[in-house]
Amino acid sequence: MEFNAHKPIYLQICDQLYGQILSGELKADDRLLSVRDLGIELGVNPNTIMRSYETMTASGIIYNKRGIGYFVAENAKDLVLNEMKNEFINNELPQVVKKMKLLGISMDEINNLYK
Repeated sequence: MEFNAHKPIYLQICDQLYGQILSGELKADDRLLSVRDLGIELGVNPNTIMRSYETMTASGIIYNKRGIGYFVAENAKDLVLNEMKNEFINNELPQVVKKMKLLGISMDEINNLYK
């Protein structure tokens, strides 16, 4: 995995896992790689992986079975979708709308392009 210098690595790992959940590659109750194994696979310190897993656990997207590992939660897909929509609406969309206004692009033009 190639990391972006403008976003913390642990959040980029979350994003990667979110993508796997949304695509169906990871399903409810699937076991995630261990902290150590994912760290080796990505070439990242296990503490960074742990931070990603803790972030996802706090959001209810994954859960920990003590001594067994981390698993995808039953409603993970809905939670990820909601979280990513909110992030887009709050962080990215305002910049897009601002640029559209500067360039004189109307919503009708966008609708026509993506019909």
